[in-house]
Amino acid sequence: MPRARHALLATVLAVLTVLGLTAAPAGAITGGQPDGDQHPNVGLIGFYDATGRYRCSATLVTPTVLVTAAHCTADTVGATVVTFQSRLAEAPPSPLPPAADPAKGYVPGVDKLPAGWFFGTAFAHPGYSNFTDLRNWNDVGVVVLRWGADGAPLAGAPALPTSRIATPNQLAAYAQPTLNKTVFTLVGYGTEVRKPESGPQKPQPFSYPLIRRTTTGPGQKLTPQVFQLNGNPNDIRGGGGTCFGDSGGPVLLGGRVVGVTSYGYTDNCRYLGGYQRMDIRVVQDWLATYGVRP
Repeated sequence: MPRARHALLATVLAVLTVLGLTAAPAGAITGGQPDGDQHPNVGLIGFYDATGRYRCSATLVTPTVLVTAAHCTADTVGATVVTFQSRLAEAPPSPLPPAADPAKGYVPGVDKLPAGWFFGTAFAHPGYSNFTDLRNWNDVGVVVLRWGADGAPLAGAPALPTSRIATPNQLAAYAQPTLNKTVFTLVGYGTEVRKPESGPQKPQPFSYPLIRRTTTGPGQKLTPQVFQLNGNPNDIRGGGGTCFGDSGGPVLLGGRVVGVTSYGYTDNCRYLGGYQRMDIRVVQDWLATYGVRP
């Protein structure tokens, strides 16, 4: 979940123990394939908080607003940086530009970004429960693009297509048994899960290459705030799921963003994935204050 961290979150565990499952932060695509230019408006966002620098995924839904997860926008320090490049790095070091002063985070005009990057301001849903209340999950945030790579105010929005968010209560029509027969599209910059070149051949997350990936996953469960997809790449109904770094990335159905990646259950990202619904009123009313409408 949180910002591509690999540690388990006690708050998530507290909420989900009723399901008899162990929850872990959501991250990157398992299975699937490189996205290339299939979803050019899905970007990588980078930011600092009091503990360090992290990355998530996000989707451009107006010319200057990206939708992502609240856990990728809450408690950030300074600005958030954004790029829509499909391939960022084949191997270390990290392609995320460093801030001059990590304690201040990214500062437009002080920190200079490579070409193709933007500065933005992050906002988290005011009702975000920080993974403590499944009935009021509200794990949705936005990043508003404001400055170019040189720190100057944006003269114009990125020349990219935008996605529409879900229509009101769109997922209500996909309750079981329909949900189990519905395949969703997932996009993000998370870690790839694969077998290592040597040693024990157990699939595990790899941070590189750092690229945008896409896959598909079938529905598993729908609740008033979140829904789950089956992330097993061996499931013949879909291609895989999400993992570390995919947090905030879109879940697409019928061309609309119906969810954003919120959480996972295992450290190898090969089980269920949890996603914040975009079709519910508490989310849509808040997004409308940023000009984001179905």
